[in-house]
Amino acid sequence: MSETPSPHGTFRTEPVSFIRRSGRLSAGQELALERSGGTYVVDVPRAIARTSVDPDYVLDPAAVFGRTAAIVVEIGSGMGECAVAAATARPDVDHLALEVYLPGIAQAVRGAERAGLANLRLLQANAPEVFATALPVASVDEVWIFFPDPWPKARHHKRRLVTPSFVELVARVLKPGGVWRLATDWRPYAEQMIEVISGSDAFAPLVPGSDGTAPRFDGRVLTTFEAKGHRAGREVTDLAYVRTR
Repeated sequence: MSETPSPHGTFRTEPVSFIRRSGRLSAGQELALERSGGTYVVDVPRAIARTSVDPDYVLDPAAVFGRTAAIVVEIGSGMGECAVAAATARPDVDHLALEVYLPGIAQAVRGAERAGLANLRLLQANAPEVFATALPVASVDEVWIFFPDPWPKARHHKRRLVTPSFVELVARVLKPGGVWRLATDWRPYAEQMIEVISGSDAFAPLVPGSDGTAPRFDGRVLTTFEAKGHRAGREVTDLAYVRTR
């Protein structure tokens, strides 16, 4: 994190939405990107870093999707399992998936191709930068963050995505009444997210009287990653909040 340049020519000082990973594309993934990358992957201007976003760039959802509809933004879409399933189940809703891992982007393109989706787009970029400048104010109906890196060691907690400053970025892009859904299989991180989000007057628990904990969201399919956590005996906590201002 400390070695990644920011859009302003200095190094990033805020947590990023990813860890650096390398990975080769399979032949099928490469072909999918060649065939349909131009359709599904939003090409954004960069600042300095490969996953940065030029702070002058503002995404136009109507132009990207070719229509005006409710928008869900998923941060850290992984291999695209949830995004593809959600877009398939709700063709009336537009889905924007943010991911930096290229094989994940490519696999999501493959899934979108197979399903013939017109309502899914992918953006390879650091989510906080997208939320700070690229997404218009109050333009999003739901934000999903499922299984962000928990950074379990105490000395790494500062790298966690959900911080007070990031809460304000989510509030910036969500419409009043919009919903923020999160899930984690690391209970200490769930407790920290509850504490941080509860400290903002921009959000209230979606389930009245709760601390933000919510029943499992029906729109969150069981991904390969979550199934691996279940096999390891990790229990999942779902959180849901509504934007109040």
